[in-house]
Amino acid sequence: MMHAFTLAASGSLLKFITDGGIIGYVIVAISVVALAVGAAQFAMIRRGTLLPRALIDACRREVQAGRVQRAIELCRDPARTCYIGRILAAGLSRAGSGALGLLQVREAMQEAGDAETGRLYRWTDAIAVIASVAPLLGLLGTVQGMIGAFEGVASGAVNDAAYYESLASNISLALITTFQGLVVAIPCTAAHVFLRNRIEASAAEAGEVAESFAELLEQVNAGSKA
Repeated sequence: MMHAFTLAASGSLLKFITDGGIIGYVIVAISVVALAVGAAQFAMIRRGTLLPRALIDACRREVQAGRVQRAIELCRDPARTCYIGRILAAGLSRAGSGALGLLQVREAMQEAGDAETGRLYRWTDAIAVIASVAPLLGLLGTVQGMIGAFEGVASGAVNDAAYYESLASNISLALITTFQGLVVAIPCTAAHVFLRNRIEASAAEAGEVAESFAELLEQVNAGSKA
């Protein structure tokens, strides 16, 4: 009985997809794209990926010891490259730029942080676009189905069984594509909001880390002059 239920469920799901027509296939295709982009984003914006504690601590030890160049090399190491690493490298590379060096450190970190955060946002924008397009495609399918239904009413013979079959098919197309569009749009919207919140939280934490390094450079420079 369970096997029969599984076959029936899979058959209903397949029929649900195929009854959406070409527009339904397009909605299914963009849902696959959204799933792939979302999975990549969830893996990309983990705290351990964006702000690895081991790299931050290692760079802090090098800066405290006055080995700024070594800290830069750690941040630029291809095996360790990451969001916070690129921000720190941009700032630390300005550490010896004369009297305005510390100001330039902060400016460079701010610019690098904005660029890196913008890059993360661009990936989430793809999910937002899909969340906006999916219900519009569903609406397009609805209009297509209703046009077919009304054309059938205008030209079909009311007592003809084929007329009722065509009318039901067109109405089914209208409802299925709307449902498909909403099924894709709702989770995409939720994922987009969640991902943007995660990125904003990571950007705020990266700003705090960058500021702590700027203050550490000030302390190191003051200590070397004393």
